[in-house]
Parts: sequence; structure tokens; C-alpha cells
Amino acid sequence: MSAMASSLSTGPLLEVDRVTVRFGGVLAIDDVSFTVLRGDLLGLIGPNGAGKTTMLRAITGVVQQERGSVRLSGRPLDGMSIERRIRLGMALSQQLVKPFRDISVADNVALAAAYRKTLSPLRALLSLSQSAERRVAGELLERVGIARHAEDNPAVMPLGVLKRLEVARALALQPQLLLLDEPLAGLNSQEAESLATTISDINAQGVTIVLIEHNLREVLRICKNLVVLDNGRKIAEGDPKTVMHLETVRAAYLGSGAGDERRNRQHRGSDDA
Repeated sequence: MSAMASSLSTGPLLEVDRVTVRFGGVLAIDDVSFTVLRGDLLGLIGPNGAGKTTMLRAITGVVQQERGSVRLSGRPLDGMSIERRIRLGMALSQQLVKPFRDISVADNVALAAAYRKTLSPLRALLSLSQSAERRVAGELLERVGIARHAEDNPAVMPLGVLKRLEVARALALQPQLLLLDEPLAGLNSQEAESLATTISDINAQGVTIVLIEHNLREVLRICKNLVVLDNGRKIAEGDPKTVMHLETVRAAYLGSGAGDERRNRQHRGSDDA
């Protein structure tokens, strides 16, 4: 292996460099930088309105940053379409699950697998007759623990199954980097613990993960590193035990008069997580 190839395989997978995002007069992300190493399970956390979801949207290209850059495996993504970023190895599991409700659970995953072949939804749907995508779907449904629901209709599935389906659909894109936006939201404690364990297992199998999640109990249990945002700025980064003992982080979660007033003023009218 060449020195360059070795460097690419061992260097940071994701690099966020001084990213700034503004919505009109609201500074949603303010000069934020962090890196995600290959094999990491990084928790991107912070109180409501901290800018976490906006940060994820900047990484995926849903929103464009005003300044700064995002790199995947050393490659700049700035100005690149969402589709191109997906093809370079990025996938997002969204907080609000929206499967196709007129096809089966397995076909939802097979459709995502077919997406790697074409950007045409019609051609992707036609490709569902191919055994390769159905085989991938079966393997992924087993991997996330809902293989018994393969032929069921998502319209009648409980939220816990739909959350796992969303993860399976993201994995069908064969990502280097899996971005999870509040996968545990709306689940009871037992369901949340079980899905968090599944996410940890997926990471152990070699998928690098960035996790946005308000369930700190599970974040601290499974994440290897944390980045903490507050009021659009990064206030801490490092291993969970060290980060959660920092006074700045405690103040962000527990509240401090001046910080609360500033956050409310800047994020009034914003529903960003």
C-alpha cells in the first residue's frame, strides 16, 4: 500500500472546519470545527436549539454553510449535491421516519439498496425484482433485528420497528459514515436501550457513526467521543466522562441566567434540535 493510500485509510473520515451557517439574522452554527476518526461513534449533543440538526444538514448538504468547509476522506464536499455526497459514502437516518407505506418493509430496504445503481426512482423500483437487493434487504433487516417484519406493511408497524427500518435503509447505501438524527426519540426506555445497543453493534462492525441524541443515558453508554454544541458554538469535545464533568457543559444543560437569555434571544422562532 502506498503512503498516500495508508494515510487516507487511517486519517480522519470527516472533517468539519470552521463551519458557519446563518438563517437570516439567526446565527445557527458559529465557527464550529471537529473531526470524526474512522471507526468512531461520536455523539453530537447539546440542549434544544444548540444547532445539532443544522450541523448535520450542513454535513449532508441540505443547507449550505456561509463559511468553512466539510471534508469526507480528505475530499472537500462544499457545493456538492446531496446525491453526490451519498455516493461518496454518507447516509442519514432521520428523526422523522417516512418509509414508503405502500410497499413492504423488505422492499423499502431493497429500494434503498437499488438507489446506489441509479438516481431514477422508477428504475430503482424496477430493480426490486433483482435478487441481489432482496438479499441485501434480508441481511440488513436481520442486522437491525426486524427480519420477522420483512413482508409486513410499514403503515401498521409500531415506532420501534420503523426506527430500525430507517437505520436499515441508511445502511443499504453502504455508507462509510452513518449520521443518525435522534434515532431513540419517542421510544420507551427498554426500546431505547435495545436500539442503542444495536447502533453500538453496527459501529463495532466497522461503520463510523455520528449520533445526535437527547437520551444522555444511552449516549454516555455507547459513544466513544462527544462534541457538545450550545448556542451554535462548540463548547466541548472529548471522551464522554471528561466532557460531562466540564462546568461549561453542565451549565449548558442545567441553565445559567445569562446563557439562557442569550440562547432564547438568538434562537427565538427556531425549532432546530
